[in-house]
Amino acid sequence: MAGAVLFVSVFTIYGWLNPNYSWTRMFVSELSLGPYGWVQVLNFVLTGALILMFGRGLAAHFRAGAASRAGPVLVQCIGVSLIASGPFVTDPSAMFGQSSTHGIVHGIFGAVVFTFAPLSCFVFYRRFRSDPRWRPLSVWTLISGVVLALGIGLLRISQQPGSDLLEWKGLVQRAILVTFMAWIFAVAFRLRHLCRV
Repeated sequence: MAGAVLFVSVFTIYGWLNPNYSWTRMFVSELSLGPYGWVQVLNFVLTGALILMFGRGLAAHFRAGAASRAGPVLVQCIGVSLIASGPFVTDPSAMFGQSSTHGIVHGIFGAVVFTFAPLSCFVFYRRFRSDPRWRPLSVWTLISGVVLALGIGLLRISQQPGSDLLEWKGLVQRAILVTFMAWIFAVAFRLRHLCRV
């Protein structure tokens, strides 16, 4: 729960405080550029570590059945990718693609996060719809997966030179990240509740 809140809070507040940053046309990763970029780098690393631990908690909870292996592994891979993408600072999005070595590495780990996010929702949906304790989150999980998949499609379109969405690519990315982090928060909250019962 803390990881989801931390990530969104830091990139939102830091984006507001940075006068040279546009949250509608620049990616969250671009907050890593500049003299205070270490704030966003640390945000990636800490959030990734918390999501990695959350994935381990999911693995301990779901010991058998649907999503018991693939689901936690996907979440843990997202955590590792966030940790790894932090120190490898992105290139400015105005360059239309990563050109430096650190930018390319950041892009690879970022692609893992954005690919595995909707996949993890769809994998856990299988489990949630058939498990009475998790059924309350099944519809939200399915909707989150669909929204993430559609958002990622829009994000790819927005990155094409001349796209009508070019000036809105930062907003599209934020919608994806907030959707996924809200889902992470909800699942973590439910897991916490079930572990206390």
